[in-house]
Amino acid sequence: MVPSILDNKGTKILAKSLFKELRGNGYSTNQILSLSTELIDLVTQGLKDEHAQAAAAQAAAANEPSGAQRAAM
Repeated sequence: MVPSILDNKGTKILAKSLFKELRGNGYSTNQILSLSTELIDLVTQGLKDEHAQAAAAQAAAANEPSGAQRAAM
């Protein structure tokens, strides 16, 4: 569960904090940009996976016989 504190303002604070922490630990701007790109890729893939699962579940439900059809079998 995501805390409700992570609203728009909370997200900006978290991002700024993470950025400062990474810079403070010696990460270059390019390394931070690469990390950000990887995070976006992971989120994008997660959304695609969720969409594919929802579509598969919807297709399975559409192909499942109704109660009346099962009774007739």
